[in-house]
Amino acid sequence: MTKTAGIVGGIAPESTVEYYRLLIASYRKQTNDGNYPPIIINSINLKKMLDLILANRLALVTDYLVDAVEKLARAGADFGAFASNTPHIVFDEIRGRSSLPLISIVEATCDAASRMGLQRVGLFGTRFTMQGQFYPAVFSKAGIELVAPDETEQDYIHTRYMSELVNGVFLPATREKLLGIVDRLKEREGIDGLILGGTELPLILRTAEHNDLPLLDTTRIHVERIVVELTS
Repeated sequence: MTKTAGIVGGIAPESTVEYYRLLIASYRKQTNDGNYPPIIINSINLKKMLDLILANRLALVTDYLVDAVEKLARAGADFGAFASNTPHIVFDEIRGRSSLPLISIVEATCDAASRMGLQRVGLFGTRFTMQGQFYPAVFSKAGIELVAPDETEQDYIHTRYMSELVNGVFLPATREKLLGIVDRLKEREGIDGLILGGTELPLILRTAEHNDLPLLDTTRIHVERIVVELTS
């Protein structure tokens, strides 16, 4: 029996579109039988989620996201995933209350980094992701050290992420400045890889590596893991 994937999307819309496109393409490439995957997307209110996170009302963030997952369950999904990194700030709490099995983008990315033999990786994303503990908590168990940009660099990344990337604005000047931060992080911290820990980041940094440094596209990594579940 074919499984149905449930995706909590809209956080942000640009990357949800990319998830849908990649899920279709990856599934069809893997199955090669002409079929398309059953997918249910619940597009939620990004502003509401971010406002709750900014107010540090994480219990309400959890309630909001659990409700989003349960809507997918009632619609017929067999498992769920968040098309975003930031909601994983409360992923363990959501998983504990969800009636659906959930696929973590953080766990999938950690598995990918381990397979690549990475030991010290940089982390880009929203401020919530770069300063949160949900990435280090998972990666430390695999013996992988995470390094965040400095405070000024984090401010730049977060500001451009929220003012440009989530709105579908991808400027060459922003791309060059982001790559400059990558170079400085590599020189300063000796990282051997960089996690694009925001699902809009691969839309502006579209190469698999930069100056011999692998860039881990969390969207593609997550999609590949979802397709494995769809076809299992």
